[in-house]
Amino acid sequence: MIIIMQPNVPEIEIKKIKDKLIKLGCEVNEYQSQNYRILGLLGDTSKIDPGLIKSNRNVDKIIFVNEPYKKVNRLFHPEDTIIKLLDKTIGGDHVAIIAGPCSVESEEQIIDIAKQVKKSGASFLRGGAFKPRTSPYSFQGMGNDALNYLKSAREITGLPIVSELLSINMLDKFIEDVDIIQIGARNMQNYDLLKELGRIDKPILLKRGLSATIEELLMAAEYIMAGGNERIILCERGIRTFETYTRNTLDLSAIPIIKKKSHLPIIVDPSHATGLWWLVEPLAKAAIAVGADGIMIEVHNDPSNALCDGNQSIKTERFDTLMNSLREIARIENKIL
Repeated sequence: MIIIMQPNVPEIEIKKIKDKLIKLGCEVNEYQSQNYRILGLLGDTSKIDPGLIKSNRNVDKIIFVNEPYKKVNRLFHPEDTIIKLLDKTIGGDHVAIIAGPCSVESEEQIIDIAKQVKKSGASFLRGGAFKPRTSPYSFQGMGNDALNYLKSAREITGLPIVSELLSINMLDKFIEDVDIIQIGARNMQNYDLLKELGRIDKPILLKRGLSATIEELLMAAEYIMAGGNERIILCERGIRTFETYTRNTLDLSAIPIIKKKSHLPIIVDPSHATGLWWLVEPLAKAAIAVGADGIMIEVHNDPSNALCDGNQSIKTERFDTLMNSLREIARIENKIL
């Protein structure tokens, strides 16, 4: 249930209504828009008499929320959430570009790529330290050494780093070392992990699960927000369908749907979605055209010899060309890149 107050209601009247609702066992979340004060109710609202609430002259209207997700719901928070990190922004009028290799392979490699993508205009550096792989025999990442190399790259370039967390056991280390904690598709419904992420003050990049619906993605974000962490970035990275030509099927329709349903920013990962480097450019352009708040792109200085996902990585010089194209699309969409 959402209660929208009349404009310019005195603070004491707001407090009276809130106190009454809290006594009835509800959690009340407040949101201030330009003209209205909004009270979002969570919990058991069965004891609340809507007629009694509507009779209060300070109440403009009541909206009943049918969706199971509440805090991530745009009805609770009409304006877009904007994630700010140092001098970087994700959401609103900005298009964030997150670029870097699938896996950190050496200190020299990640620093070289970081310098190149920053020169081309990327605002964040991605790099895998711990890699979840389908085969136990595949390269699993360099672990703590990779995190140290990422920190060196950040110190040299100033780019905030994004890396994937696999286990609660490593959470303290990631809080200390990583600027945006990525939760991969396989962990989207790891609810114990999501609850822990709700207790920290660190941006979370939450990827859509391999076969997850849009509602399931939003419910996963709700787990994090319910714990108190509202700094969440959603990521569409393709879902599993009957099509086998591409690695996954990129669901671009999810972008405007999520923008309609939720206030959280959403980015697109065309690299993991397709598994093919030559599809990254057209799908990155399409993602911005349908309203994505950012793009995550795998960039490697030597894709043919990459230890992980070389087929979906583009070279640094191609990334530079792509950035020029993306700026044009962003400009048409009245976005800043």
